[in-house]
This record gives sequence, structure tokens and C-alpha cells, in this order.
Amino acid sequence: MKSLAPIEPGSWEKFALGARRPEDVAISRDGDIWISDQGGACARVAPDGGLDRIGAAGGAPNGINFDLDGRLIIANFGGPEDGQGPLQRLDPDTGVVENLCDSLDGRMLFGSNYPVVDSKGRIWCTHSTWGPLDDAFNGRNDGSVYRYDPDGRVTLVADGISFANGAALDADETYLYVCETTGCDVIRYPINADGSLGAVEPYGPKLGYTNQEVQDRRPLSLELRSQLGLTDGCGFDQEGNLWVTLVLANRVVAITPRGDVHTMLSDAAGKLMRNPTNVTWGGNDLCDLYIGSVTTDYVVKTRSPIPGLPLAHQQNR
Repeated sequence: MKSLAPIEPGSWEKFALGARRPEDVAISRDGDIWISDQGGACARVAPDGGLDRIGAAGGAPNGINFDLDGRLIIANFGGPEDGQGPLQRLDPDTGVVENLCDSLDGRMLFGSNYPVVDSKGRIWCTHSTWGPLDDAFNGRNDGSVYRYDPDGRVTLVADGISFANGAALDADETYLYVCETTGCDVIRYPINADGSLGAVEPYGPKLGYTNQEVQDRRPLSLELRSQLGLTDGCGFDQEGNLWVTLVLANRVVAITPRGDVHTMLSDAAGKLMRNPTNVTWGGNDLCDLYIGSVTTDYVVKTRSPIPGLPLAHQQNR
């Protein structure tokens, strides 16, 4: 097994400068690099680092991933101009954006967050909260997961989550893993043969302080802030380690299959990596590591000591 050695800041660089709210990065089957971009829907990064913005999604395009047909799936967190957070699909060739799902059981979606596509073409999408956001960050556990099937059916498969955020599937698609932001942890659900989810269980330890645990110590020192455990995005490498971004701590950790936690990147002061949101692997060897953010106009790029796990659309490429 390869070593989970920390990645030193000297190897990090700014990538895709000029992006607007680049929460996530997705790599096409052919290796093209795309970012979520509030300036349109998604943006293709040109070889010279320039951005080719495609489509118009409205709201706040958040997590993105490719489906099996090479289209971009967008979890839209919504925005003040519309107040709705649908699941969308972008055709990268035409720029057409269509809403796949804008309501669940008759209720308009508020904050779709992250979509994962499995080998059957199903989309598993987290929905962080029904709003308002202040309630969600003060103990309201109304996050959920819904599944969008290729035939258009939409099913609520999990709820009661403390701000459902990033998500990932393991190599065998045995479990769905979900970041519980305000719970400061990762949980997982076994995926049943019929597409339903089994009983939830924790995956790894609690990863730091919650907001509530430090309320009486504000304003936070840099040291204390670096110990906040609010989780945002996650993704597997090929050794079975689950990499998790700690969005307020400016840190990325990896949870090993044994449950040990290793810090992989850390920038307490946020000099370069500020509010990391998602991890994505690309390049011919899947060792180019991209880290998104909602507060910078770029993503961080570096090299990973372990290649990322190929996603469903990247397999057999």
C-alpha cells in the first residue's frame, strides 16, 4: 500500500483562475476538466487555464459529476434570486440545461448539494436542508438523500441528516457515504438490491469541534478554528481511503479502512487553500488532485500520493 504522506503546500498551485464559486471539479471520460461556475452552469478549463463557460443554470451550481452518457449532472444549491435548489443536467455540446427534479413529494427543493452517479446510471443526490440556513446550522437535522432513476422516478431514500453535503460510493457500490456537515462526521448507508438504503452507521470518528461546542470561545483563535470538524466533500482513492474536506478548518483528511485519520493538506490561515469543499482526481494516472472552494476564484491543484478511484463514467475508459 502507498503511504498517506501529507502533501506540502509548496506543491500546491492555483488553477482555473477567474472562476465564480468553484465548489467542485469533474473530469470527463476523455480527461477534460470542468468546474461548477456560478457565472453560467459549468466551465471547461482550457489547456492555457482559461475558462469556457457553458450553459445557464441560475442559482448556485454546487456539486457536479458526469453521467454515463457524458452529460454533467448539477446539484444546484439555489440562490436568493429564485430560492430553489433543483437537480439539473447540462449537455456540454449544446449548453442546454434541464431540470431533472425540482421537487420531492410535492415540496420544492431548497438546497440540492452533491450528485453521485452509479454504474446503473442512477443519481444519488444529497439535499442539505429545507431551510432556512441559520436553522440548519443550529441543530436542525433535516438533510436528506434522494435517488433519481434513469426512467425519471425520484425517491427519498434517507433523511434526518445533519446538513447532508458531499457524497461518495465505494469501489463495489456497496455503501453510499455522506458528509454530515454540522455533525462533523461521515455516515454511510448500505445499498440494497432494490435501490433502497439500509440503516445508517457512522464511518470513522467525529472529525473535530462542532459550531455549538465553540460558541463560548468566539472569536476563534487560528488554532481553535483549525480544529473545527465541519465536513463538506469526500472521495475515495484506490487504496480505499476516504478523503474528506474540513471546510472551516482549511484541512483535508483521509479516513483509512481501519478508521484512522490522516491529515493530507492543511492551511490553517487559508493563505492558498481556503474553505475547501470537494476533492477530485484527474490526469492520466488519476493523481492530479483538485480541491474546490466556494470562497475563492480558483481551485487548488496538486499531486496526490495515491490515485483516485475511477468514477462510474471513467471506468473502462
